[in-house]
Amino acid sequence: MAARSPLVRVHAVDAETRASDDDHQALRLWLRLLACTHLIEAPLRTRLRAQFSGSLPRFDLMAQLDRHPAGLKMRELSRRLMVTGGNITGLTDRLVAEGLVERRDDASDGRAFTVALTAEGQRQFSAMAHAHEGWVTELLAGLNGEQQARLFELLGLLKSSLAPGPR
Repeated sequence: MAARSPLVRVHAVDAETRASDDDHQALRLWLRLLACTHLIEAPLRTRLRAQFSGSLPRFDLMAQLDRHPAGLKMRELSRRLMVTGGNITGLTDRLVAEGLVERRDDASDGRAFTVALTAEGQRQFSAMAHAHEGWVTELLAGLNGEQQARLFELLGLLKSSLAPGPR
């Protein structure tokens, strides 16, 4: 029986288990990326729900607003989060109702508005962000700092190769 790499653990059926040794390397890589994404996102979703009654999309939207205290237009939020405007509208409506974000008229476009965190939204996001950072650090602890840096660099190359525009 062949020894298994210490970094490869057997999990219940996931995207990667669908690949066989005969599949092309690119397909196997794509399935591994999907599997890793799921193995990171699933516990993050569970922990956000348990500790903050929140969701990953909610966290992501608040993170974008935290980086832009003056607020962002809905269209820009949609672009940054890579989701439809309808998804942003529904989530924003819920956050407004909870007093965590506010809509402001956009001075440069009378038909548009920006969305920004309220003081309470900033307070809640700060607590979530602190916990989230610890969880991500814990989840990626299987790779040492050098391995994380190498993976970050390789994924950056992949991202650049996928980005639209001239190459």
